[in-house]
Amino acid sequence: MKNIWTIAKREYDNYFNGPLAYVVMLAVLLPMGIYFSLILFYSSQQAMFGGGAAPSAQPINGLFVFLMVFLSPALTMRLLSDEARMGTLELLLTAPVRDSELVIGKWLGAMLFILFVLLITLVYPLVLNNFVEPGIDWLAVISSYIGLILVCGTMLAIGVGVSAIFTNQFASFFVTLGIIFFLYFMIGLPAGLLPQGGEVFNYLSIQNPYDQMNAGTMTLGGIAYYLSLISLGLFTGTTAIEIRRWR
Repeated sequence: MKNIWTIAKREYDNYFNGPLAYVVMLAVLLPMGIYFSLILFYSSQQAMFGGGAAPSAQPINGLFVFLMVFLSPALTMRLLSDEARMGTLELLLTAPVRDSELVIGKWLGAMLFILFVLLITLVYPLVLNNFVEPGIDWLAVISSYIGLILVCGTMLAIGVGVSAIFTNQFASFFVTLGIIFFLYFMIGLPAGLLPQGGEVFNYLSIQNPYDQMNAGTMTLGGIAYYLSLISLGLFTGTTAIEIRRWR
């Protein structure tokens, strides 16, 4: 556990040693801030005319997931690919660190950064709570944020697994983007096109379980699905590192 935490802390610090952390934070917080302002503006306009539904944090959190489809490959593309390219991965493999500890530590470092960004976004439901009477549904907010952690953890685990396979970080970026894009946008399409049996594709989409959590409904199946994908991504990364070790 100590090795995992040491690697995770190093990766977390590395994000802030360069521009990547600040670029990602800007790419997330700027559109979310604009979207949040528009939601408040239109809600206040509707309230002036005595109509409209109360504003909710659900669309804002949904935007976060959409942005992470494109940003998570950027956060993970260098984690192991760059180590292999620069030759530092071989040094890590000679250290008293298990392959699984290396992969989990890299993933956890990226997760710590995402948790930091999510902590900042809590300002939106806190502000929104002052505009809604008698207040927003905090249980739904908690469910939504648990979903955010799980879906982001899934995307990052996929990215770490792919990063362990490639030595070129740009190849890692585009392959990760392709996999996440497919699982988020494309795999659910057959459900609406096939008259029978198409519903199974909905269960394979990483978007649908989050949509349920974002609406305040947590299911054991959705949680298990995300944890399974996280485990698969980390297992893939560990296996790829083991293959490198024995080459």
